[in-house]
Amino acid sequence: MFTGIIEELGTVTHLDRQPDSIQLTIQAEKVLEGTQLGDSIAVNGVCLTVTAMTDSSFTADVMHETMRRSSLKDLRTGASVNLERAMALGGRLGGHIVSGHVDGMGHISRIATDGIARVITISIPKEMEPFIVEKGSIAIDGISLTVVSVGSSQFSVSIIPHTMSHTTLLDKHPGAAVNLETDIIGKYVHSFTVGSGAGSKSSGLTMETLLQHGF
Repeated sequence: MFTGIIEELGTVTHLDRQPDSIQLTIQAEKVLEGTQLGDSIAVNGVCLTVTAMTDSSFTADVMHETMRRSSLKDLRTGASVNLERAMALGGRLGGHIVSGHVDGMGHISRIATDGIARVITISIPKEMEPFIVEKGSIAIDGISLTVVSVGSSQFSVSIIPHTMSHTTLLDKHPGAAVNLETDIIGKYVHSFTVGSGAGSKSSGLTMETLLQHGF
């Protein structure tokens, strides 16, 4: 599990690209502290397993399913990526619960200035709409953010200067793809109340029942 609080920006130094997989080598510093082979590191919000490492880099495999669902397939040598180690037991949960399992991609449609903040509007696939709510949490390229508004097939977040300058969002422009992970609690509630997948049936759990029990 992760928190969505980015620890550092890494740099892609090598790509071994195959038709259905990619092997990434990323130069990093802070996230290598205490890291061992087999540990998890979130790369732009995608949980990857460290398969090899040196004093200044680590290597991880990107499987076909991850390529299909995320923007990692579009990475190029020299690209900056958001990095976060898995959350330590007993550590602070400064963001929200992030699994590193990306639901899909969105595209930046607009970037505006609001005082000190940048307001980024992201267009999303229709199927992701039920999981994004105003003032709810979302991870964008692994960054824990709060949804400030929701529209038809889009939502907006407001970014403080520190987050802009310490993540890849600083270099994003309209049209750029971003990895999205919606709130895991919302996904479970939706599954229990509505069901998921073709032919699925509701469990009988309703919003009224949840409210009666303090949720």
